[in-house]
Amino acid sequence: MLPFRYRKPGYVALNVTDIDKSVKFYRDLVGLQLEAQDGQEVAFLRCSEDHHNVVLYRAEVPGIKRMAFELESEEDLELAARHIQSAGWTLREVPDAELAQLHQGRTFRFQIPESTLTFEFYARMERGRGDYVPTVSQIQRLGHVVIRCADRDAVLKTLTEKLNFKVSDHFGDQVAFLRCFPNPYHHTFGLSRGDVDGLHHVNFMVTDVDDVGRAMNRMRKADVKVVYGPGRHDISNSIFIYFLDPDGLTTEYSFGMEEFPEDAPRAARQLPLKPEILDSWGGAPAPGFGSHGAVEAITL
Repeated sequence: MLPFRYRKPGYVALNVTDIDKSVKFYRDLVGLQLEAQDGQEVAFLRCSEDHHNVVLYRAEVPGIKRMAFELESEEDLELAARHIQSAGWTLREVPDAELAQLHQGRTFRFQIPESTLTFEFYARMERGRGDYVPTVSQIQRLGHVVIRCADRDAVLKTLTEKLNFKVSDHFGDQVAFLRCFPNPYHHTFGLSRGDVDGLHHVNFMVTDVDDVGRAMNRMRKADVKVVYGPGRHDISNSIFIYFLDPDGLTTEYSFGMEEFPEDAPRAARQLPLKPEILDSWGGAPAPGFGSHGAVEAITL
């Protein structure tokens, strides 16, 4: 058992080409609440009482900038820092000026050795201004992020053996669904095999199946491309719909998900590469699903 514990996937930082256009999409169509915006450079949005669950940065190339996880305590954060340093990985403490912008306590970043993806760990984030007020959908939380990996098997080995992730299920040899222990949800992070590192999709868990149905019609009325669903994932027992943001990044709503107990969970399954495993309703993804978005390689 590794010494540190996760609370949840805290936020995802995305690179977008047009801040205003992306803010309008994630606020007005997805249902996030805009917490703060710094001109055309960065915007903070939330779907919880936290200051942010999504941060948008202006960039020439759209995709994922980093993935941030909240640990259970400051003690867990210190244990994680020691563990990562003992592995010989470069760890960078986030400076005070950026911490003030992020409204977070001590925070550090490191790069997964077999990937270009940057992880961020923190244990404390300030609350947003006032309560989070749902609008077009009843979002419960940032659910998960799935990444395409050029060296998927090595990244999977690192996450499970060195960073306290547990495998919930395998979809053939293509996708591994992981939970950041002891978070109970079937997956809070996922690894998909790919030719290059890239973003596959970002998920928001909603409160009601009607949120999925309304999203289908809302997105189509706004000329947003729906690329998969509505359908049901047999893997996690979730009802889903996927659609593309203004840069072609894939976003998902899902309702319902299997939860794992901390003690004596079921064993991970090796599920066959069959379409009905991904959608028991018989749907198939359209072009553009999970295929656009780079991983920003940051020098720490």
